[in-house]
Amino acid sequence: MISSTFPEMTPVASSVAEWYRGRNVFITGGTGFMGKVLIYKLLLSCESLGNIFILVRQKKNVDPQARLQLLVQEEPFRVIREKYPERLKKLILIPGDTTVNDLALSTADKQRLQRDVSVVFHMAANVKFDLPLKEAVRVNTVGTLSVLNLAKQLPHLESFIHVSTTYCHCDETVLEERHYPCDVQPEVIINTVTNMNDEVLNAMTPKLIQGQPNTYAFTKALTEDLVQRCGLPVGIARPSIVVASWKEPVPGWVDNMNGPTGLMIGAGKGVLRTMLCNDNCLVNVIPCDMAINALIVLARKIGLEKPEKPIFMNLTNGDENPISWRYAVETGKKYAITYPYTGLLWYPGGSATTLRFYHWLRVILFHLIPAYFLDALIVLTGNKPFLVRVQHRINAGIALIEYYTTKQWIFRNDRMKELHEELNPSDKKKFFMDTAEISWDEYMLRYILGSRQYCLKDDPSTLPRARQVLRYLYFADWFVKVGLTVLFIWFVYSWINPSKGVTATEFDIHAI
Repeated sequence: MISSTFPEMTPVASSVAEWYRGRNVFITGGTGFMGKVLIYKLLLSCESLGNIFILVRQKKNVDPQARLQLLVQEEPFRVIREKYPERLKKLILIPGDTTVNDLALSTADKQRLQRDVSVVFHMAANVKFDLPLKEAVRVNTVGTLSVLNLAKQLPHLESFIHVSTTYCHCDETVLEERHYPCDVQPEVIINTVTNMNDEVLNAMTPKLIQGQPNTYAFTKALTEDLVQRCGLPVGIARPSIVVASWKEPVPGWVDNMNGPTGLMIGAGKGVLRTMLCNDNCLVNVIPCDMAINALIVLARKIGLEKPEKPIFMNLTNGDENPISWRYAVETGKKYAITYPYTGLLWYPGGSATTLRFYHWLRVILFHLIPAYFLDALIVLTGNKPFLVRVQHRINAGIALIEYYTTKQWIFRNDRMKELHEELNPSDKKKFFMDTAEISWDEYMLRYILGSRQYCLKDDPSTLPRARQVLRYLYFADWFVKVGLTVLFIWFVYSWINPSKGVTATEFDIHAI
């Protein structure tokens, strides 16, 4: 029998940090975007917690130990390294893989988790929308089932937090904070994709996902169904679109080009000039630090209340501080011009439209034709062309997200608001999650600067040169616009009033 070193806890904690005192945490997905912020925040604000066990798999021939060492050298951990380096000793590597039976844990690691862990944050997932169904089920659904099986073997487990998404039931225009049953059992889908060959499965995917926009949303819905029935003390958190930080670890921190970040960078560099989007619709985003604060506090709530059924919580921006696609695009463009990226390909411009034909006309005129023309010049200079390939990737990305940019949903977030109100004044500041406090204009400025510095690695010292290039491109953009306008007017005029050629007879008459 495994002996327990788990400390005795008081039933009610006076603060969030106090509740975490002495508790050991197990995290999957800790090397991802949200996972990094979670680890940082636990180390910073729950200074008396026990150890943080991080499941890390080998990736691209980089072993788990090397990945963990690289992780702690990243920006989110700079403050920890400089001010509290001793806290990094609380990070305990657990080599493993959620997609492998029993997480591929060693006997010693499994026994240690069983002996020590009382809080689990399951964040590991593949967020690609175009992932083949078999792979999406393997990572998102089967992976969660493996983590649940481990959690059931943790005798001291008090709180299990599963990170889902608000977009897991896209057929619902209003998403409540409750369970939505799937029409098919997850076990049936797991068995189906396991025993069906890839060619047949790919052909059947549209029917199997039952109207969901992509395999990611479908597998997240299946996974919620699994977690709902697990019998553990569970919180199911549904973040909306998770974007750059509002305050922590630094304002505007983001480390990937997923979702709005990729759109913003593409538009800011001048390569994205049109997209299918209803800019009157509201876009529901939540800064990563606010989402993580809510997760940490939700885990405490689960631990204190020990609910018999999962508590569902939508981590979203409320209707008291909405932001539209139009405002986000225009404000982002404003700051992308004020603080331009390096490596600009053209002056930032373009707009959104809901007219599919008009969108694809602009794709041809402003994306593909310039890309082919410039790639031809690049080949002539002896270099390797790349713009056509980039434009095809951009157009494919736009097609993947148009489902979300042309529709609007209402996400109830009463529980997130209640969670915030339950905190004492000190914790409200430390674990801020009130999206009403966000100034979207200020946030977009932070987002642009953050994506520039942390995502693209553009040093602030490059700004003067980038602004100079932007001025050149501004005049070049106007020159092309004026030239194309004149050419168009000339073409129309020539079509309406065709020139009369001079015949041989007329020549002879004039010659007499």
